[in-house]
Amino acid sequence: MKLQTRRREELELNLTSLIDVVLLLVIFFMVSTTFVQEGRLRVELPRTTRQPAAPRGEPLVITVTAEGGYRVNERMLVNNARATLSAALTKAAGERRDQPVTIRADGRASHQSVVTAMEAAATLGFTRVNIATVDEATGG
Repeated sequence: MKLQTRRREELELNLTSLIDVVLLLVIFFMVSTTFVQEGRLRVELPRTTRQPAAPRGEPLVITVTAEGGYRVNERMLVNNARATLSAALTKAAGERRDQPVTIRADGRASHQSVVTAMEAAATLGFTRVNIATVDEATGG
């Protein structure tokens, strides 16, 4: 008795329809995606000039301490609440909202404290907010 081995047919997987479906899904998601502009914060980058720019008035200085406390123009606030900071900024600036605001934060201060200071200034309508840095080479 002679046994014949059957020839196996090679299996073939047709990926054409799968590729079509994936391509259609990609196109669908690209078309249906909305691009939201979160927090429209305008950043002015510094430009170098040969002559120092004329000062536009004394800036308000918000100092954030390592413990998360606030000082406005070197006057300590009674507590760390956002409302207290807003009231101190309003009192120090009066009606001038074009006045620059400089935020000086201790390196050990929490990020939330700095963000709260920025948010309080933005809520009151200050548009020129600067963050002070220290040059490590000179220490000042």
